[in-house]
Amino acid sequence: MENKFRYKAWANQELLELVKQINKDEQPDQWTTAIRLLNHTLVVDKIFIAHLQGVAHSFSATNTPETPTLAQLKQRIEETDAWLISYVQELSPTSLKEEVEFTFTDGDSGRMTREEILDHLIIHGAYHRGNVGMLLTECGLNRPADIFTRFLHMPEQV
Repeated sequence: MENKFRYKAWANQELLELVKQINKDEQPDQWTTAIRLLNHTLVVDKIFIAHLQGVAHSFSATNTPETPTLAQLKQRIEETDAWLISYVQELSPTSLKEEVEFTFTDGDSGRMTREEILDHLIIHGAYHRGNVGMLLTECGLNRPADIFTRFLHMPEQV
């Protein structure tokens, strides 16, 4: 599980570096959409981290009303990714199977195992990184080659 979250952190960093290349003045819609998508994944991560900790969170939706700067977003994503890596390092196989009950931001009740929550964060983040990759293409930029197999074999290429 730890390797999946190290991959997530690596892919997030690579994508954030590419988003910097979007020209905000010439492509403001793509810029804003990219930031909002990445902020959405951050908010969902933070919501589920609160669920994993058994504490309340302050979010009433899966995005924030305000759009952060890229620098703010980068810092928050780095902190959240670091927390998740640390968290999964400490989890036992038994803990992964524990069920967590929570309330979704729309008021519906939810129940997932810790493992299901963590898998959701991996899958959800990958989905939206793909969305941002498509926005980069719209802007004439290259999408990141953030595939898991590339991440796994990077040490072999050094």
